[in-house]
Amino acid sequence: MKVAIIGGTGPQGKGLAKRLALAGVDVVIGSRDGDKAAALADELNSMFDGQHLSGCDIASAVQASDEIVVLSVPFSGHNATLEQIKPLLNGKILVDIVVPLAEGNPKAVSMPPEGSATEAAQAVLGDEIPVVGALHNVSAVTLNNLDAPINCDLLVCGNDLAAKKKVMALCERLGTTAYNAGLAESARCIEAITPILIRLNISKEVPFSHAGIRICPPEH
Repeated sequence: MKVAIIGGTGPQGKGLAKRLALAGVDVVIGSRDGDKAAALADELNSMFDGQHLSGCDIASAVQASDEIVVLSVPFSGHNATLEQIKPLLNGKILVDIVVPLAEGNPKAVSMPPEGSATEAAQAVLGDEIPVVGALHNVSAVTLNNLDAPINCDLLVCGNDLAAKKKVMALCERLGTTAYNAGLAESARCIEAITPILIRLNISKEVPFSHAGIRICPPEH
């Protein structure tokens, strides 16, 4: 398996690339600056046995992926990036991990007219390209800290069940549990959890940071 991460030089994308490489998944880091992506891949490869990471420009990364392409860019560049890679996504799954945080206020979201970033991605790409929303609620710090396991469950949503199951299986290779949270419209709730977590994690009244969420079964 070879997964492309578009925006892989940012904190979230970099952390995900590290986690996937640790799990033995080959990763192509895609960036507008292909040289920067390649340099980061070389740096990260020194952390693992084998050469699991490579880096290049965005278009080349999408083309190099076997099937799964992860979008990890600031929401300000979300739709433009999707328009750029849309012609290259036939036969692939787009995993949208972007949260539309309010400009200048990470403790709030500013949802697009479609209702969520995940739904906006599906609107841009059309129904023929499956979009799956995932990894919205795990912090970049957690992803990058390989000395500790991921401390939360993952909620996965999308309109294509087969694509969703493939993404859930990939998520579980990170050592966590992924749950089918429903259709793409569920992203309205899932993405909105992120600013709540940010608010809690920076609160002086909360004695921890970088918290996530867990789906807790009953104790009886």
